[in-house]
Amino acid sequence: MVRLKNEENNSKNLHKEFTVHTRGGLKINGYHDINFDLGKGEFLSLYGPSGLGKSSVLKALYRTYTTTSGEILFNYDDGTSLNIATALESEILNLRKEHLGYVSQFLQVLPRISAVDIVAQPLIEKGESQTTAQEKAKEMLSFLNIKEELFAISPLTFSGGEQQRVNIAKGIIAPKSVLLLDEPTASLDMTNTNKVIDKLLEIKKQGVTMIGIFHDMDCMKRISDKIYDMKEKRYADNY
Repeated sequence: MVRLKNEENNSKNLHKEFTVHTRGGLKINGYHDINFDLGKGEFLSLYGPSGLGKSSVLKALYRTYTTTSGEILFNYDDGTSLNIATALESEILNLRKEHLGYVSQFLQVLPRISAVDIVAQPLIEKGESQTTAQEKAKEMLSFLNIKEELFAISPLTFSGGEQQRVNIAKGIIAPKSVLLLDEPTASLDMTNTNKVIDKLLEIKKQGVTMIGIFHDMDCMKRISDKIYDMKEKRYADNY
């Protein structure tokens, strides 16, 4: 059972199996027996070598992937809960809009939209004026070392690292109560990695619960309250 909630988050016995239809219905295990708990404002890192299903777990929590077995319960402040694993698509869309955010490794945006407008959009959706949202977006882009002359340009023309920083800025400028982060610093140098970690620590102090994937152990140690070892199916005791 997986529980994602504002006060406490727990995961137990989450399992995913993929079917390869081009290989005669071959079954491939994605992950199994995932079990973790998480409190409000805590950061949990998923740890382990490639191929253990870390990104797949995040996608299950966001319901990009369905689960083979196990529940994903999001408990609201009023005491009600939603099982993400079986919820209607309309319920999932509302959950994402109000409570659940996801930052992937890759920027996916429409062409010809400027970097500042992309980053400002989540603030506008929360009720900020366009002017205020754009000013805050510029501050976030500057903090993440995006040059001012690039603000009005589509980030699809940027380098990979610049695109990733725009993607991170968009994902965290108006954080939801639970934020899922899939290798947010994968393509970044140490300077920009530290900038991202600084901002995530700031968000954590605001009570945002986060589950993330980092291949850099130093990043995990700096940001994490708990590290879940996907291979051993338990928390890492010493890190």
